[in-house]
Formats: sequence, C-alpha cells, structure tokens
Amino acid sequence: MTAQRAFALAWAVCCGALYATISLIRFARRQVASYDNAIFEQAISGYAQGGWPIVPIKGAGFNLLGDHFSPAIALVAPFYRLVPRPETLLVAQAVLIAVSVYVIAAVASRSLDARLGALVAVAYGVSFGIQSAVVADFHEVALGVPLLALAGAAFVEERYRAVVGWALPLFLVKEDLGLTIAAVGVALLLARQWRRGVLLTLAGAAGTALVVLVLIPWARSDESGYAYGLGGDGGLGALDDDLGRKALTVLLTLAVGGVIAVASPWSVVALPTLAWRFAADNPYYWGTDWHYSLLLMPVMAIAGIDVLRRVRWTRPVGAVVMLASMSMAVVPVKGISDPPVTRYLNPAAWQQTDRERAAERVLELIPAGATVDSDIGLINHLIGHGRRVTWIGTVDVEGAPDWIVLDHDPSSGIGSPPDAAEYANERYRQPYRNVLRAYPFDVARRVAD
Repeated sequence: MTAQRAFALAWAVCCGALYATISLIRFARRQVASYDNAIFEQAISGYAQGGWPIVPIKGAGFNLLGDHFSPAIALVAPFYRLVPRPETLLVAQAVLIAVSVYVIAAVASRSLDARLGALVAVAYGVSFGIQSAVVADFHEVALGVPLLALAGAAFVEERYRAVVGWALPLFLVKEDLGLTIAAVGVALLLARQWRRGVLLTLAGAAGTALVVLVLIPWARSDESGYAYGLGGDGGLGALDDDLGRKALTVLLTLAVGGVIAVASPWSVVALPTLAWRFAADNPYYWGTDWHYSLLLMPVMAIAGIDVLRRVRWTRPVGAVVMLASMSMAVVPVKGISDPPVTRYLNPAAWQQTDRERAAERVLELIPAGATVDSDIGLINHLIGHGRRVTWIGTVDVEGAPDWIVLDHDPSSGIGSPPDAAEYANERYRQPYRNVLRAYPFDVARRVAD
C-alpha cells in the first residue's frame, strides 16, 4: 500500500469514527434535531421486515415512497435487521461519509502532489456541509455522497463511462437528484463527451418527470400528488429575500473547493441543488445548517481537484482558500460558524445531563409494544422495541394511543401543548391522566376502560 493510499484510508477511518462519535453523543444526550431520524427508522424497519416503508409518524398506512422517492434507504435495512436501533442509522450515515472521504482523498493524492492532495482531503472531511448533516441525524441524501464522489473521481480521471455508471443510481436516492444527473450530463457535454452527455441529460430530465409525475403519486394513499414542488413549498417569491444568507452559503460552498472550483465543468453539478433551495420560501433551505449542503461538498471538492490538477497557477489561491475554509470548519466564528467538531468533542459533551436522566425515566416507563403519540422531543428515541409511534402533528392517526409524551424544554423551541393529559383528552375524546412529570417531559397514559 502506497503512503498516499494509507493516508486516504486512515483519514477516512478518522472521519467515520469522528462523525459516528458526534452522532452517538448527541443521541445519548437526547438532543433534538427533528423527527426525521424516526421517520427513516420506521421506513427502514418496514424494508427490514420485507414490506413497504410505512411511516405512521406521517399518517396511518403512509408509504414514504409517496413523500420522497428514496428506495435506496433499503440498503440500510439488513444492518438494521441485525441491530434494530436508531443508532444504526446514525452510524450508517457516518460510514457513508467516510467512504466518500476515502474516494476524494484517494483521487486527490493521484491527481495532485502529496501535500496539496492531503489539504483537499482534510478540507473536505471537515467541511461545514458534512458536519451540519451529521448533527441533523440520518437523511437519505447520505447515500448519494459516495456516489457523487465516485462519479466525480471518474470525471477527473476521464473515465467517462464510469461517470455515467455512478451517476445513474442517484435516481434511487431522492427524486430531485434526477436533475443532478442531468447536470452531470451537462458536465460531460462541457468535457466534449457529446453522446454520453446528451443521453445522461435527457435521462435525468425524463427520470425526474417519471418519478415526480408517476411513481410518487402511485405510492401515495391519496391523490394529492407531489408535495415538494416550488408551488407547494412556497414558490419563487423567496428569490429576493435574505440575499446575505444565501450569498454566505454560496461563498462557503465554493470555499470547500478553493473557489477556483467554479472553473471546472464539474461545478455545474451543484447548480440544481442550489437552485431549488434558493427558489423555495423555506428559510431553512437557504443557510448552512441541516443536511441541505451535504451533497454539495463532494461536488465542490472534486471540482477543486479538477482545476488544481489542470491549472497550476491556481494552486496557491486554492490552497489558501481551502485552509481558510478548513479553519472556519473547526474554529468557531461568531455569527458565521459553530462547528460541531469543537462543540461536541469536549469533556462537557460527555457528561450526563438532567435532560438525559429525565428522558431515561420516560423511556423506562413506556413498555415495549405500546402505542405512543409524541412531539419531536423524544420521538427518535421512542422508536423501536415494538412501539408504534406517531407525531402529535399528524392528522391521520389510527386509533387513540396508549401514551402521550411531550417535551416542554423552551430551548428546544418545540411549542407543544402545556399539558399532556388535557391535550389527549381533547384530541382523542378518551380519558387520559398524567403519570409522570420529569422536567422537561410530561407523560400521560390512557385510562383503561
């Protein structure tokens, strides 16, 4: 094994261990991101049992393929079957990120000198999009990260047939990635790969139409169609709002590839993701938080490698910008960055909190096989042990649950009803009584007939 390959492997293992550790620390401390990890766990559990990805959190009999078309998450199901716990998804995401780190570190070492290649690899491994995705828990887009890294590596090395082969499975990761596939086709056209470029561009556009107009409506239990188009998510009215936030996102994204990445044809692969994010009225899409920048990180890193290997005079500029990007990704900058790497890898993050102790009391109280209605506070932790868990905001719920769990921690910003029993009595028209108040949690149980 060459020194460069050994470095790529060692750095990938370090990143995988780092991000798995951060994810598990957050989970153990019962910290709140959203209910997405629970949604994906219910879907993957359905696959693991040989069925459809049914998600009661979204509604009675709700098939997740009718919400976001992400059949690729079934790849996690065999591992979940072996270890049916929420943490399995978190570790899986860390492993997928680690695979992409290895791919990018390896292609950087083959394409550039040892020091510059190592700089690109480290800048990518600690990039803001990866760290933000890790603290947002598991999302389906994690499965697209190694695919984009592999497609990009093939592009840099002019293995254009492999570019097509690695890009096409993105159809199975998420419905909007058909447009990313089309953008890969455009990158091939810019590289004068006319036949492959045209075919992939057309395939991406046609595949997107097929998924959004046919497959997703087919999987829905109602006839409402696709729920995440620009009209459903707010439309183009947001394009002129909060330009500073969007500009910062673009700048930090470009910095991952040393800014000079824009000179690479591969950089066009980032455009569909940036376009739909900035065209929506949802402000969560505009910034650097959550998982929305995850897929942009391998694209920018590959584009940077592509330019650095071809245009030698860009190397000092690219190196300085990537050093700055890497520094911001590990050192807090007021108003700009609060890196999870420094936030969670300190002694305080390992100490048990009052919230965690209260959560343990709640989880010990609710038995296996129970039906539970919860806000997002503990919903990711209640899944499993045969429990059927729903969300308090879901309209279509099958029957009255046995238990209600609410989180009243003001720092979480959940805004749940003030009293679990009163909420349940009013919603389900059945008698409930409060059985545990362990701040910030409030637990009610249905009174037996």
